Amino acid sequence: MADNNMVKVTVDGVEVSVPADYKIIDAAREAGIKIPTLCYLKGVNEFGSCRMCLVEATGARGLVAACVYPVSDGMVVTTDSPAIRKSRRNSLELILSNHRQECTTCERNDNCELRQLCADLGVDHVRYQIENLEPQLEESAPHLIRDNSKCILCRRCVAVCRKTQQVGVLTPADRGFATHIEHAFGRDMAEVNCVNCGQCIAACPTGALSLKSQTNQVREAIQDEDKIVIAITAPSVRVGLGDRFGEPLGANTEGKMVTALKRLGFDYVFDVDWAADVTIMEEGTELIDRIANGGTMPMFTSCCPGWIKYCEYYHHDLLPNLSTCRSPQQMHGGLIKTYWAERNHIDPSKIVVVSIMPCTAKKFEIEREEQRLDNGCMPTDFSLTTRELADMIVESGMVFGMLKDTPFDPIMGESTGAAVIFGASGGVMEAALRTAAVILAGPEADVPLIFEETRGLEGIKEATYQVGETTLRIAVASGLNNAERLIQAIKSGEAHYDFVEIMTCPGGCINGGGQPQHSAWEKSIKSIPAARIKGTYNIDDKMPLRRSLENPEVKMMYDEYLDRPNSHNAHQILHCTYVERELYKI
Repeated sequence: MADNNMVKVTVDGVEVSVPADYKIIDAAREAGIKIPTLCYLKGVNEFGSCRMCLVEATGARGLVAACVYPVSDGMVVTTDSPAIRKSRRNSLELILSNHRQECTTCERNDNCELRQLCADLGVDHVRYQIENLEPQLEESAPHLIRDNSKCILCRRCVAVCRKTQQVGVLTPADRGFATHIEHAFGRDMAEVNCVNCGQCIAACPTGALSLKSQTNQVREAIQDEDKIVIAITAPSVRVGLGDRFGEPLGANTEGKMVTALKRLGFDYVFDVDWAADVTIMEEGTELIDRIANGGTMPMFTSCCPGWIKYCEYYHHDLLPNLSTCRSPQQMHGGLIKTYWAERNHIDPSKIVVVSIMPCTAKKFEIEREEQRLDNGCMPTDFSLTTRELADMIVESGMVFGMLKDTPFDPIMGESTGAAVIFGASGGVMEAALRTAAVILAGPEADVPLIFEETRGLEGIKEATYQVGETTLRIAVASGLNNAERLIQAIKSGEAHYDFVEIMTCPGGCINGGGQPQHSAWEKSIKSIPAARIKGTYNIDDKMPLRRSLENPEVKMMYDEYLDRPNSHNAHQILHCTYVERELYKI
């Protein structure tokens, strides 16, 4: 007999002992068996609508959906039989009958879960296909394109938007054959309360949701001889880009990435980690100033544009709590078009800054008018995702694995370990604490370098640190559902903090909506965010400098240009304000 918490299940002749709350699909995974799915996304969308995961199980009447049917002690499961194969093929053909099939030109043609399932199940023709199914495009948002003619109604996008991100601007509408996915109230995406996180794109198994690419505009800028085109790369890109090219999960591809960008024609390649160090100098100084002078507390980080937009929509009363710092992307672009331009006697209007980000919300951030610099320039002109950069590399014919390493260009290329961990949930907090601890306790004090409590994939993390004579109560949240729980605890008086880090995407930027995509199966058997987080901390461990205040290029910038963190000059370039946004009402 199994114990109270475990049961024995036999799947295709393989006996496994699994927790009693498992579903059949979980037991099959433990037995090394892959049951086909489309609507299933572990921990997010589990309701058995696509019928691809039907299996036979003792005690069940007919075929049952493995993703929702619970195991029981002694259960015998069959995942492959003539009846099961026939049922799955029929279901797949019916799904395909209402799916616009332009697989050779679809952006998901190399990693479409629907196409792969056709190959796995031997479906090579469609008996029920609708003729001349036209595109159904909605392109109003800055970060994505929705095409309902490719939608298979799996509802994975709906689930991640509601359950993980707390926003819920995607919803099924109508019934029967007329069922379709639309934005709230039938509006265009630009008109609803979307925070541009791109998690819906990451969840989609087909090409129904895709990035709004800016690669063509960037290529045009590179070809313009009157322009100086500069690439700036985020911390998380170097541990995500390799996924597209068969590198181990979390592998540091920094050197190859810089080489690829140079070959693509960028005049300079700078590291946003440099600007992350600047962010810590500004944000840490701002925190210390608020503590010393009775400023609005707790202070929330402002690096994540999805979180900022969420706050602007849903928590107007917390806007004074946001750090006034721009994100590292915008700080870097701003300093390129002021400090770097002046230092090199270049007209900033001739500079095109292209950020490479794991984040789709950055495409919205670069359009925000309140980000405009005093010289009239926007800090960043284009924001490409990791996937867009990978596409450009593939299109160019480069063999990524054969590229040699190239360092970042100087002046804005040197960084510390504190900066590279920005991409992990808790990384901004730990980076800030490394510098704040030295400032608060004094340079001679024995202060920690590692703040273990900020690390990990838990949705909410909290800790209290005694730094010199100051007690710092901190919290970290990733995923907006967790952020909302934390905010409610703060507003109710249940929780009290001094400093709070929030990232929109679960696990942080390493899991951003613009990172290389993985199938539902891969996500169920691998902890992809954990591998990328480990990669960032491995880089940090090997860095000679690990506190932002130690960065010599940042020190030089302040000495030559901004005087000191939070100075008047710094506020002109590195800080901004945020706005109240009205929720759409029927």
